[in-house]
Amino acid sequence: MTSTPISSMLLVLVASVIGSFGAVFLKLGAAKLHGGFWKILNLQLAIGVTLFMGSSFFFVSGIRHGQLSVLYPMVSLGYVWTLVWSRIFFKEAFSKQKFVGLGLILLGVFFVGMGS
Repeated sequence: MTSTPISSMLLVLVASVIGSFGAVFLKLGAAKLHGGFWKILNLQLAIGVTLFMGSSFFFVSGIRHGQLSVLYPMVSLGYVWTLVWSRIFFKEAFSKQKFVGLGLILLGVFFVGMGS
């Protein structure tokens, strides 16, 4: 295998976005966990799990024709999306440390991608 197709990169990128929305719904569902095991069955948690499973479909489709060493680090872009969604949906503050971490993730994905 010589190079990783753009289509594979796009599929993994889509997987990271879908997975990050899964994290948002898991947090929404976790807020409803009060009193007992059966409260774990709520719509937000179910949507979160479904989104994570859906993201796996796109990830598997992406890695099928690309280099795993290039594509797997792109999964970390989910952290970038999650940072954005956390700000939008939960009004979580950005900090200098979060921006530094964001920059390091983007830099790492860029350099790994350049290696292909």
